[in-house]
Amino acid sequence: MKLKIDSTSFGSITIDGKTFDHDIIIRLNGQVEKRAKELSKEMYGTSHKISLEEAKYIYEEGTEKIIVGTGQTGFVKLSAEAEDFFTGKKCGIEMFPTPWAIERWNELEGRIAAIFHVTC
Repeated sequence: MKLKIDSTSFGSITIDGKTFDHDIIIRLNGQVEKRAKELSKEMYGTSHKISLEEAKYIYEEGTEKIIVGTGQTGFVKLSAEAEDFFTGKKCGIEMFPTPWAIERWNELEGRIAAIFHVTC
């Protein structure tokens, strides 16, 4: 069964009644993990640009689409290398500010994963 995201506010996201106070990844199997943002921060000095290494960490074979919650006001971007990686895997990417991204997540079906930035 797919997780339902209840809400988000600056610094948190609530999924099926459980609140997380950090960025998260939702895997294909519904597992929620803390985002490994250090993979991007090491390369760019910020976690607001998703690196190729983080893209490889996020992606699982068979993923049809990844929803990216770009933060409360939309600061997160994909690096060109990350975008090329997802394109090469034939994995669609949809990027929205986190409040809109959770609405999109809740309406989609299929082999969908997600990453949500909960600040900025």
